[in-house]
Amino acid sequence: MNTDTNHAVLERLARSQIYQDYERAFGEATGLPLKLSPVDDWKPWASKQRHGSPLCALLAKQSKACAACLRTHADLADSAQQEAKTITCFAGLCETAIPLRIGENLIGFLRTGEALLHTPTQRHFARVSRQLVQLGLKADLKEVRAAYFQSRVISPKQYESVLQLLRIFAQHLSIVANQVVFRTEHAEPPSMTRAREFIAANSGEDLSLTAVAQAVHMSTFYFCKQFKKATGLCFTSYLGRVRIERAKQMLLDPHVRISEVAFECGFQSLTHFNRVFRKLVGESPSTYRTALPLARAA
Repeated sequence: MNTDTNHAVLERLARSQIYQDYERAFGEATGLPLKLSPVDDWKPWASKQRHGSPLCALLAKQSKACAACLRTHADLADSAQQEAKTITCFAGLCETAIPLRIGENLIGFLRTGEALLHTPTQRHFARVSRQLVQLGLKADLKEVRAAYFQSRVISPKQYESVLQLLRIFAQHLSIVANQVVFRTEHAEPPSMTRAREFIAANSGEDLSLTAVAQAVHMSTFYFCKQFKKATGLCFTSYLGRVRIERAKQMLLDPHVRISEVAFECGFQSLTHFNRVFRKLVGESPSTYRTALPLARAA
């Protein structure tokens, strides 16, 4: 997917009820902020970010201190391309980015942090204040000190538990993001809507391009052209995504064998299922299932 598509998907995720409910509950439970960030548009936290750090809000008003924060953010974005990464800024506040993917495509990050993993002391603040002076900070150090000692403090063990919750949430958001990709923002021809419905209803069968074209009363050539225009995907790729989304739902049940999932979803061999699943999800079905909380609890 291109950059514009990634941004559009993230915007829709941010507006979705599942994200807004989770973001609110996450903040109330942990006292930490949560944000969705695009891959190529990494910005500092908003000064009025819910549950944000008062120290970060104060430093955001200082251009030189803000520049140091931006360098930290850039380092974090570069290091979190494959897995969750945590980095600590010059003021001792940690921040974490968790990659959000659609298959192998990185579309953005879930971000949290702005917290101290140790109890603030006068000694720590003295070191931070010296660094801020070196950066040319012009704010009142008494105000900075007050903000520093108001920072959210969380133990390393608690913070790791928080990140595990976000890893699970990132998996759920990936499923929602995949569904968003299926939809188009503009109205599509009724014939393409019928084609989607026919594919969804028959995805577990040995479904061919010709069969779908006949179902919507089109020639195979014309249908292929119109379907690609409406969905942005060729028929085979679209069918694969539909089948994999169904497979993800079935894998939530730890009592269903992976081979059963494969054949129930329309794959003619377990090898083919594994290959398509890994291509679209970024990991094998067994690895994906192991990471699901329901599977671990069984």
